[in-house]
Order: sequence, then structure tokens, then C-alpha cells
Amino acid sequence: MTSTEATVVFRPRRIRWVAGATAAAVVVLFTVLSFGLHGSTGDTMGQFQRGDQGAMIGLGVLIGLGILAFTRPRVIADAAGVKVRNVLGGYELPWSAVRAVRFDRNSPWASLEMLDDDTVPVHALQAVDKEYAVEGVRALRALHSAATS
Repeated sequence: MTSTEATVVFRPRRIRWVAGATAAAVVVLFTVLSFGLHGSTGDTMGQFQRGDQGAMIGLGVLIGLGILAFTRPRVIADAAGVKVRNVLGGYELPWSAVRAVRFDRNSPWASLEMLDDDTVPVHALQAVDKEYAVEGVRALRALHSAATS
């Protein structure tokens, strides 16, 4: 958590480690596999070239970058509102539009319950982060309570 003038920032912790290690493993795996691409493709249909090896490494890098997209979630909140950035998409909401900050039992992440009965997932506060996520939900609830009272 970063705190500057009543602004809080939360990012998931465990998924960053898992995604980073997985992305690195995928790049290494595709690189190692690329070195096995040489010679005939079978039945004399063609030959593997250096470009095929480079393409295999490039594919590994692209898949690794896709995995790293799971490190993107972040929530930034202050007295005025909350900015939620999830894996895909994001929201910038004033506290006046939020009814409650929820973290239901058996839910994988926190969510914001909106006044129009919609919910906005907050992927930055994940259940696997345990106490860190609880701390984040408490901070968001305190800001929401202060803003709506």
C-alpha cells in the first residue's frame, strides 16, 4: 500500500510472482524448443530454417507478454473517488456512485456495488493475497464511508 495525502494504491501481490515466473518459464521453454527445430519437417515437405527458430522464440515472448497482462490490475482511491484497472478495461468512479465495497466469502476478489445494482470487480484485491486484500478493502471502505457521510 502506498499512502500519500489520503490516496491509497493497491496491486495484487501473489499473481505478480506467479505470472512473472510463468512468463519467464514460457519464454525459456519456447527458446529451448526452437533449438530443436532443424532439419526436415517430415516426408521431405520442407526444412526448418533460422527464421522458424526466431518465430518460435517470438511466439514465446508474445505468450509471455500475454501472461504478464495479469499483473496489470490496480486500484487507486482517494477522498474523491476510486480508479479501478483490471486485466481488461478499467473504471473511474466517484464515491457517490458506489453503494458498498464488498468482499464476499468464497469470492476471488473484491467488488464495488454500484447504486444502479451493477457490480465492478476489483481484481487488485484478490483473496489469495489474504491479509493484504483485507487491508485494501478496509482502506476502501474507510474512504467510501468518509466520502459519503
